[in-house]
Amino acid sequence: MSQLSELQCEACRVDAPTVTDAEIAEYRQQVPEWQIVERDGIMQLERTFTFKDFVQALDFTNRVGEIAERADHHPAILTEYGKVTVTWWSHKIKGLHRNDFILAARTDEVAK
Repeated sequence: MSQLSELQCEACRVDAPTVTDAEIAEYRQQVPEWQIVERDGIMQLERTFTFKDFVQALDFTNRVGEIAERADHHPAILTEYGKVTVTWWSHKIKGLHRNDFILAARTDEVAK
């Protein structure tokens, strides 16, 4: 399998399946610092990144916004002084899709 970040996102349909437990296990190997959280019964992929100050945190937020816009798949982003929490999930299917893991991997690359 190619690197997760190099895979193409696909348009997510309302009837698209959420990822299986086996897929989650496979994808998490490539994004090990991401946590799976559940909010209101919806599984989400979340990670907090730390920075020296607000300017760096805001710059990172904007770069994540750019990759989200290119993919037409948008996370929840909480930007604070010295940290940014990014949460990916697929709104249409109310859960996790392969796209979320792809974009988590791309977010990790932006953080480097």
